[in-house]
Amino acid sequence: MKSLLRFFCRLVFLCPLLAASPGLAAPASTSAPAPPATSKPPIHIEADRMVSMKNDNAVLFTGNVDARQGQLVIHAAEMTVYYLSNEEKAKAPQGEERSLKKLFASGNVEIQNDGMTGTGDKMEYYEAERKMILIGNSKVWQDNNLVTGHTVVVYLDQGKSIVERGEKKGERVKAFFYPGGEGPQSGPKQ
Repeated sequence: MKSLLRFFCRLVFLCPLLAASPGLAAPASTSAPAPPATSKPPIHIEADRMVSMKNDNAVLFTGNVDARQGQLVIHAAEMTVYYLSNEEKAKAPQGEERSLKKLFASGNVEIQNDGMTGTGDKMEYYEAERKMILIGNSKVWQDNNLVTGHTVVVYLDQGKSIVERGEKKGERVKAFFYPGGEGPQSGPKQ
């Protein structure tokens, strides 16, 4: 279970950088900006459409969204990145560099990172609480191991994750662990 938590911890390295990217709110030119002086890999997002919603402090990506940073990949039909307003940033503790407020993805969400895959109908990430939630038919694979439930909630700073069943009669949380890499092939089955 520690490795599942590690997967979700790696996932959120993308989230703070999505909103911090100056190209998201208002692209200034068609040429790629010079890479910042940071050790983190660049973020690359492709979609059929991008809408900057300045009044909502958000950027909406729709249609075959593909977000990548290093080995981390998020696929979804739609992704909305909400960032902190200037007033919210001013109220933040001294030295805090975060600009992301929350991130929502929906429509066949798939998250891949370092040999792990998570899928669900929706994904929500809340930066202040450092909480990530996969909602609806949620599944997480690592190697040949699989955990399923309606909802998977990960509290990143607490080292805690919760898998919950749905409301339908007979729904249960399921876990399949194969010692020594035995068992069926890993990854989502289409």
